[in-house]
Amino acid sequence: MAEEIINASHSSSEETHVAPNVPRSARKKGGWTAIAYILVGAFLADAHLGRFLTLLFGSLASFLGMGMVTLTAGVDELRPPSCQGLNCPEPQKWQLVYLFAGLGFMAVGSGGIRACNIAFGADQFDTNTEKGRSQLKSFFNWWYFSFTLALIIALTVVIYIQTNISWFIGFLIPTCCLALSIMIFLIGRNTYISLKPQGCVFIDMAKVINAACRKRHVPVVLTADSFYDRASKESENELLVLRHTDRFKFLDKAAVIVDPNSELNAEGVAKDSWRLCNVEQVEKLKCVVGILPVWLAGITCFITMEQMNTFGVLQVIQSNTKVGNFMIPPGWMGLASMISLAIWIFIYECVYVPNASKISKKEARLSLQIRMKIGIFMSILCLAVAALVETRRRDLALKEGVFISPLGIGFFLPQFILAGLTEAFAAVSVMEFLNNQVPETMRSVAGAIFFLSLSIASYLNTLIVNVVDMLSGLHGRKPWLGSHDLNQNKLERFYILIAGLAVLNFIYFHFFASRYIQSYEESKRRKTLLETRVDAGFVDLPEKKP
Repeated sequence: MAEEIINASHSSSEETHVAPNVPRSARKKGGWTAIAYILVGAFLADAHLGRFLTLLFGSLASFLGMGMVTLTAGVDELRPPSCQGLNCPEPQKWQLVYLFAGLGFMAVGSGGIRACNIAFGADQFDTNTEKGRSQLKSFFNWWYFSFTLALIIALTVVIYIQTNISWFIGFLIPTCCLALSIMIFLIGRNTYISLKPQGCVFIDMAKVINAACRKRHVPVVLTADSFYDRASKESENELLVLRHTDRFKFLDKAAVIVDPNSELNAEGVAKDSWRLCNVEQVEKLKCVVGILPVWLAGITCFITMEQMNTFGVLQVIQSNTKVGNFMIPPGWMGLASMISLAIWIFIYECVYVPNASKISKKEARLSLQIRMKIGIFMSILCLAVAALVETRRRDLALKEGVFISPLGIGFFLPQFILAGLTEAFAAVSVMEFLNNQVPETMRSVAGAIFFLSLSIASYLNTLIVNVVDMLSGLHGRKPWLGSHDLNQNKLERFYILIAGLAVLNFIYFHFFASRYIQSYEESKRRKTLLETRVDAGFVDLPEKKP
């Protein structure tokens, strides 16, 4: 939570305080750099450091970076003089170096934390028991609840302090929160379940792809001796043994032994790991490939969520935001989405699940398929409502001949609430699916992929806006989104277009992507050919240690 408070409060204030002279293109590049740091954090956690150390080092880096940024607000020498009207002095080079060093530490730290905090939390539950699996499902909801609560605190209390009391105090509060969270994290260091790093999964995936392509003409014969399965035979931890599955059979060719004399040494170990991979390496890549269909559906759903963060706020800016004697800041409309998300998670976990389980005499949770479909449907409904409200807002503004439409801010609440419910159903489901689809040793990669999907959706949304603006303005026509004045645009047409994309996404998920969720859930009960041979005694797997 402390890390999210820092990110949210810093993102909201960087435009007006710490970086007014930084070009927008540089900030875009910074976004891609942050994505890279998350992937690097996942690599280090799963391959070398482990999640505990990656989280610790990431937290310390974030603390150091936030401390440096906090000092820029409290020490006059670390920032340029205040603006005098429109005249803003340029910062000195060493001041920029200091600022970017602090931001760099924050980016590095965020990469380590975001890649590992979900995965490390999920590691604490024993998924071999029914209770552990149930607690893990609740964990994802409560993690997102705390994530949202941190954003609400950052966008209300912290931002209010920064803008009305003191920038220094506003930055100091989240810095102290992070320091406290690090101490609490270290206090429980002896009670955590920590998985040891298992090597670089990215290199293993590259090896499987290379070996499968080289053996693309080799037929796959499903016998106990046709696959190189030495890793599972040597594994002492049953959690690390991935069973062979019958999906994506092309990748099985990477583990097919064509000529034992040329591919294996005297100990039965592969001579060239780029030509012959073991079954576990192949299955890890299959897990990642199996993620993609649902992941793409999630990204498309996140694109619809992005509209309320951009055009939704612009709608409110050009509307009547006065309630009584109080002017509601347009940016606060995002709080409606966060509050609706938090309320639904609380109702689901504290009201629906306990009572439904009591009635049915077993745990009653909505399946991932149902939650994803509800989330996508909510996104369609959100955009449809937004299009209707925008039509009404613009018509009133043009009728009155004013820039600010007389339409009240309350009319925009439904679309922001629906956006929050979209996130509550879709985003939590995608996060849960990604972490459950991969083995325990790859959960850091799953966490990185989740945050990567949010970033990709944001950049794709920008691309769609630019393409729509260009195409709608062809042949001398007025672009739908070409003016800074929404009253001169056709924003409702853009909303309808994105709603159409969401409808296609619903069809895609219902008829195609949802099958991959089903195959994952059924795989826990289904026996593959190789597992059948294990039961028959043809293949030996290690016994679970007492």
